[in-house]
Amino acid sequence: MNELARRIAITIGALLIFRFGFYVPLPGITTQGLASSASAERVSILALSIIPYLSAAIFIQLVSLVWKRLGALERSGEAGRRRIARYTLVLTLLLAAFQAFGVASAMQDIRGFVAEPGGWFLASATASMVGGVFFLVWLSELITRYGIGNGLAVILSAGIITSLPAEFAVSLELMRQGAISTNQLLRDTIFWLALVPVIVLFESARRNVPVQYVARQVGRHLLPPRASVLPIKLNSAGFLIPTTVAPWIIFLPLAGATFAVGQTPWLAAAYEHMQLGRPVHVVLAAVVVFVLAFIYTACVIDPERAAEILKEQGGIIPDVVPGEPTADHLDRVVSLTTVVGAAWLVAISFLPEALVAGGVLLPYKMGGGSALIVVCTMLDIRTQVRAMARTGRGGERL
Repeated sequence: MNELARRIAITIGALLIFRFGFYVPLPGITTQGLASSASAERVSILALSIIPYLSAAIFIQLVSLVWKRLGALERSGEAGRRRIARYTLVLTLLLAAFQAFGVASAMQDIRGFVAEPGGWFLASATASMVGGVFFLVWLSELITRYGIGNGLAVILSAGIITSLPAEFAVSLELMRQGAISTNQLLRDTIFWLALVPVIVLFESARRNVPVQYVARQVGRHLLPPRASVLPIKLNSAGFLIPTTVAPWIIFLPLAGATFAVGQTPWLAAAYEHMQLGRPVHVVLAAVVVFVLAFIYTACVIDPERAAEILKEQGGIIPDVVPGEPTADHLDRVVSLTTVVGAAWLVAISFLPEALVAGGVLLPYKMGGGSALIVVCTMLDIRTQVRAMARTGRGGERL
């Protein structure tokens, strides 16, 4: 079996195990509880999915951006990255334990849902769900190392894709009951199908800055002059960090105000306006995501460092003086590119919600962000498969 086929087989096998885990129920759940649950996933050992690990990873990355010591540790090499990974796992353990205990406590409060409510059920259910999170972390690492694509993104995408048939079945049932029309369902389907090539177009877009390398001596070899480009991705901020942090910025002040002064009429009105699909929430969240996209891009793309590397490697941008003028030029290019990328991120994140608020589309669970994650994961897998097919890794030309 060649390398590519082996990796594909490992990825498929890992995803099958991932789906099978959702049908392994938590210990202590009664038959009545299993039957009354709307989905087997909610009472399985993988009920928390991989979200605690994702939340921990995002939090650690945010801290590394503002805490120079942690940021330097992340850039210090393999040993530093291993320490960052350990910090992420410790935070994952805390988050998963907190969430799992809350879920288990809610389950045992439902009459007839748990066979023997009490301390033993809380401990076993919490341990099972925490173990499920770490099992998925291990499975994602397995896919990353020995399979195809980024394991975390592949597992997230698999969870999104496997939920689509159930959502489509609900839409068909609503249409059968007359709650929605055939035209509404058709319009919704066409919208999502048309959105896929748009995502591919924007996520593949790059702003290529031309670079000219002069001839230089490297050891005993003389490298000839050559032309190249410095690609700048349209959406350098990605999706997860801006859209994950935005709700924190919006709702944490409201939560703090509620804790300080209690529930008041104006706070109740504020919470009401911040519900998904409400115009105030759409506008405010869009502004926050736009600003966060700029902030995160500024942190991950350092024009001064890029200018230094170009100068060290004998690279110049045509008609731009090396050094500080090059850094200023790159800063302007990145800023202008980020304006388009941030606007695109806002559109893909909130356009479906805005359309639902206006009554144009059906209410659905899958948003633009979910579509973005799935499509970007597929693009990453395609790139990796093509690279392996060209090189014929494993000693065989494919």
